[in-house]
Amino acid sequence: MPDAPVILADQPGSFPRGVLAARHPALIRAVREAFPYGPGQRRALEELLLCATEGVIGPLGTEADETWARWGAREYLGRSWFEVPFLWSESYFYRSLLQAVGYFGPGAWQGLDPFRPFKLAELDSPETDEELAALDRLAEQPLDEQAHALLRGALWGNRADLGFRLSAPGTPAPVSRLVADETEALWALLPADTVCLVADNAGRELIPDLLLLDHLIRHGRARRAVLQVKAHPYYISDATTADVVDAVRRLTAAKGAATGAGERLWAAMADGRLEVRAHPFSCAPLPYADMPEDLRTEFAAMDLTIFKGDLNYRRLVGDRHHPPTTPFEDATAYFPGPVAALRTLKSDVIVGLDADTEAALVAAEEQRWRTSGAHALIQVASPRIT
Repeated sequence: MPDAPVILADQPGSFPRGVLAARHPALIRAVREAFPYGPGQRRALEELLLCATEGVIGPLGTEADETWARWGAREYLGRSWFEVPFLWSESYFYRSLLQAVGYFGPGAWQGLDPFRPFKLAELDSPETDEELAALDRLAEQPLDEQAHALLRGALWGNRADLGFRLSAPGTPAPVSRLVADETEALWALLPADTVCLVADNAGRELIPDLLLLDHLIRHGRARRAVLQVKAHPYYISDATTADVVDAVRRLTAAKGAATGAGERLWAAMADGRLEVRAHPFSCAPLPYADMPEDLRTEFAAMDLTIFKGDLNYRRLVGDRHHPPTTPFEDATAYFPGPVAALRTLKSDVIVGLDADTEAALVAAEEQRWRTSGAHALIQVASPRIT
């Protein structure tokens, strides 16, 4: 929807401003302490910290400059981080952080994910043990109830108090927190030959995604599945292929029903029923409306593509100040196949609400409902027949 204003971070007190001014500096400090980086990396991190808070956007100084020039750097270099599109400045910050720690090399730190300690700490937490233990009880329920619970688990992600345990029989799910719920429309698109899930975060959030795909394959709702992950570390917790392997290993090392799920997922990856892909555009600072033709062809071959998480939602509908009542079908009309969004609200962008729901949310919470993570949505759109 190109007429809606692009979201910037130039307004004091806004959510984007807080991310750039507070969250990013805190992340630089956390990464600096997570590894015994040498003087060169530590100096580069200090320079990025100063640049991100007080300076302007500078070049990467690598072969990546050509790629980023195509992605907007020609227009944005030399400008304030707060005065360019928020999606772009966030993405460029993370690419700059990887550059600072030597991720792209050459050198001894090449390929070492600077966010890995945070991902593993969450994956190995006691809360993860509790959630995996709940699978034993879930396995005793009818298949439809299992599917419903696993979908809710993937929706709410790593919010332990709102995960798939809350969707187990006898425990009321947080339906009132769903600002849009098109669950039935999603199930109506299944069974299907191939389902694609565009993953968001690693760790505890990735496990429910994998469990959902396992259920779809195991019970014939999808003959095969494609899991789209990031081509390299991106934002602090976004999933890469290494994170998928870590999550599957975590399942196989657990007890009870979780072990079986992990073994099935491992086997499905080995025989091609679950394929992990990582397209370079997964880490682009652009909306999916601008995707390259080869990725468009990939999505067109899917019977259903599910976009998980807040960042993917921003890229799916465009990181703009859409009127909240803009139909989800309009915002995704460019997409080459049936598409669904499972998203916990953690940023300003939103479409697909009815007027009454928007009015009630504003009256109760002003604008905090957009970013608090306390609300979620399930939205679905199929290509229009012309």
